[in-house]
Amino acid sequence: MTRSPLDLKAVLDVPLRVSVVLGRTRMRLEDVARLTRGAVVELDRLQGEPLDVMVGDKVVARGEAVVVNGKLGVRLLEVVGEALERAG
Repeated sequence: MTRSPLDLKAVLDVPLRVSVVLGRTRMRLEDVARLTRGAVVELDRLQGEPLDVMVGDKVVARGEAVVVNGKLGVRLLEVVGEALERAG
């Protein structure tokens, strides 16, 4: 199915929730209940490994953490599928 540019214009301004995933882990409920301030949770990523940029449950890019004007950000290193081949 071929999309025309007009089809995409209708959805291009829809707001999406974008998340950046530093890493993941699995923990038992008992261990989560015991977490206290200062606890360290070990994640499944190595130092320097790219972060996942997610829209919903889909990885759309990978990047590295940066600081921009005192706030955390992410510099994209790879766009997965080049943003769906430029949406059409």
